[in-house]
Amino acid sequence: MITPPDRTPLPREFLDRPVLEVAPDLLGRLLVRTTPDGPITVRLTEVEAYDGPNDPGSHAFRGRTARNDVMFGPPGHAYVYFTYGMWHCMNLVCGPEGRASGVLLRAGEIVEGAELARKRRLSARNDRELAKGPARLATALDIDRSLDGTDVCGPAASPLHLLTGTPVPSDQVRNGPRTGVAGDGGDGDVHPWRYWVDGDPTVSPYRPHAPRRRSR
Repeated sequence: MITPPDRTPLPREFLDRPVLEVAPDLLGRLLVRTTPDGPITVRLTEVEAYDGPNDPGSHAFRGRTARNDVMFGPPGHAYVYFTYGMWHCMNLVCGPEGRASGVLLRAGEIVEGAELARKRRLSARNDRELAKGPARLATALDIDRSLDGTDVCGPAASPLHLLTGTPVPSDQVRNGPRTGVAGDGGDGDVHPWRYWVDGDPTVSPYRPHAPRRRSR
């Protein structure tokens, strides 16, 4: 008999820890997006850690701006940004207030509300692809900048909630370079801060950083 996932809300203390502790511990957890049409729930299968002022790959590396302001606030809030003029991505702010560290939600399995996610992800060839990648995950869950700053550990009326789910055993967790992130002055990411569930079909493919070519 399969034990159903624990739907107990995760306390803020869960996210009030160093980012490299929080990131792998998010695998198997549930993120619930409440929409007017009903809830959509994703089981997280892939994440990436970003360590604020110590991490050139972080949006907070160069300091506080209007765009990244949420990252400097208390843990347990969503940092949503718009990228490439087309897509939204979502991070969970963690660590002590002012630290500006966060975890990018890269991929997951839609375990509730798949019919709603399919309407938003018409190009998905199957349900495994609904949230396979950070932009796809945000699209499937109807996440955009209007949800920036949302408290995922907040009241029941919040449109986003983080639940306990079923934590992934450590021997099933893998880690490696982050996708498409340059390292500290080099061409490859020196931080193996991408974490994923080994063998899970919803995990996105790894792509190394590709330096931009200067136009002549």
